[in-house]
Amino acid sequence: MKGKTVSNRRLILAFMVVAMTLCLTQFAFGEDGADAAAHFGVLSLVTPFIAIVLSFITKQVVLSLTAAIFVGATIVNGGNPGLGFLRMCDTYLVGTVADSWNASLMLFILAVGGMIAVMSRMGGMQALALALAKKAKGSRNVLIMTWLLGLIIFFEDIANSLIVGPTMRPVADEERISREKLSYVIDSTAGPVTDMAPISSWVAHEIGMISLAFTTIGLEATNVYGIFIQTIPYRFYNIFAIAMVIILILTQRDYGPMYKAEKRARLTGKLYSDTAKPMMSKELDAMNVAEGATLKVSNAVIPILVFVILTVLALWYTGDGMHEDFSVQGLATAFGNTDAASSILYSVILTSGVCIVMAVAQKIMTLKEAVDVWLNGCKELLFTVTILLLAWSTGGIMGDLGTGVYISGIVSGSIPAIILPMVMFAVACVMAFSTGTSYGTSAIMIPIAFPLAYGISGGVVDSLAIVTIAAVTCGAIFGDHCSPISDTTIMSSMGSAADLMDHVKTQTPYALTVAGVAAVGFIMAAAGLSPIIILPLGIVALVVIVRLVGKSVKLEDLKAEAEKEKVA
Repeated sequence: MKGKTVSNRRLILAFMVVAMTLCLTQFAFGEDGADAAAHFGVLSLVTPFIAIVLSFITKQVVLSLTAAIFVGATIVNGGNPGLGFLRMCDTYLVGTVADSWNASLMLFILAVGGMIAVMSRMGGMQALALALAKKAKGSRNVLIMTWLLGLIIFFEDIANSLIVGPTMRPVADEERISREKLSYVIDSTAGPVTDMAPISSWVAHEIGMISLAFTTIGLEATNVYGIFIQTIPYRFYNIFAIAMVIILILTQRDYGPMYKAEKRARLTGKLYSDTAKPMMSKELDAMNVAEGATLKVSNAVIPILVFVILTVLALWYTGDGMHEDFSVQGLATAFGNTDAASSILYSVILTSGVCIVMAVAQKIMTLKEAVDVWLNGCKELLFTVTILLLAWSTGGIMGDLGTGVYISGIVSGSIPAIILPMVMFAVACVMAFSTGTSYGTSAIMIPIAFPLAYGISGGVVDSLAIVTIAAVTCGAIFGDHCSPISDTTIMSSMGSAADLMDHVKTQTPYALTVAGVAAVGFIMAAAGLSPIIILPLGIVALVVIVRLVGKSVKLEDLKAEAEKEKVA
């Protein structure tokens, strides 16, 4: 009863926030709201404010995003709530579904649900979990293996989350590792490593933005890929985020909400909180093996290998790899021009077919049963698709409002060279967290930040420009992997079957810690210090912070603390 009362109060508070926002919008537009769209100014921040604040207040992401879209559409339409509702439905929601990239990704997610369901029904996932459990004894070894898998699958962050999560989740459950911790390890390797990989699905976008930045200052971009490579050692946030994960694992220490989550899981066996809504259904999460099925590791390993190989081939194919030289540069060019959404859709559909054939061939299921299991698995991920649809629609609203341009314009004045990368990093962090998109953030910020660095350097493309580009991409990654409206955050929660907001709440303190250390690194780099010196210093700083702030999550230490609390 008490829980329902708290929930109702949160909903009332959310309604009041939306109502007050609409009233303020009407006041801002005045009687004639028709021309208000000419310049939204600070109103462009209302939509991300509503989405993020309501997500934390209500714990209802769907409700929060829907409210944000409605308010944003109302602002775009001159403060008219009637038109705002209509445009929310026919322009933003339908428009988002109609986008081929979005549609491909939504179909991919549904198909992943089907593929995992068939693999689970065959007993492959359970057999793999048992095999890994024998190799990885103890929570620390399980998390190290999860971290390593995250680094190995570097070519696509979405594929990373949805391969590593379902593979390692049963083993992590056996060791009483909280879903929050598992999703953190997955999320903090997927995005950062993909963003730095010389051959990945993200390369094309970043190369395109760097090329556009050159165009904005009237220069011809001759070796954009080379500039991309030069930025890698300066991607301090990405490198430190990956390092932070292994530091926490090896020291077996946590702090903030993550410590409480780990304490709950280790002492009580509750892998997620009582109020959690895991992003993967109980049906998929239960590893429901068909009766009489022999547990074979091959029933998981073969589909996973097929999926990985097909994804790489599809990325190469859609990047027009057949017309490129078979060389490192040729492969990099192909992967840089790839259509990631179509590629992973091709691979998951074909892999699903392989899973169904394997299940039928081994007489684990009939063809009809296998197809039914696949379809039921698809349905179980409808909630995730709904959140992604709303998140993308929110991004569309913010694009029309000019949210990113407004944020970047606030700091587009005269900035000293030594703090330029740090300031660009901070702005990109705020923008990416607010909008939930790394692509959108880098698309806006790189063409702005690069000319600033170029101008400060006296018309020379020097190390300051390289560091500034790296800082922007790092800021984009910060928001992309800890914003509640980011598709990568959603995918990581889904892969680990964690509650989305619990994942965000527990990961954010770590992301902020890494961001603080990275910010100092960008200042040092702008001052001319080599990354060879900055990177070890940053890692040492993170170790010191974890040692000072973190608490042991070893079972014996947690039990001892619990006994002290009882006595007190």
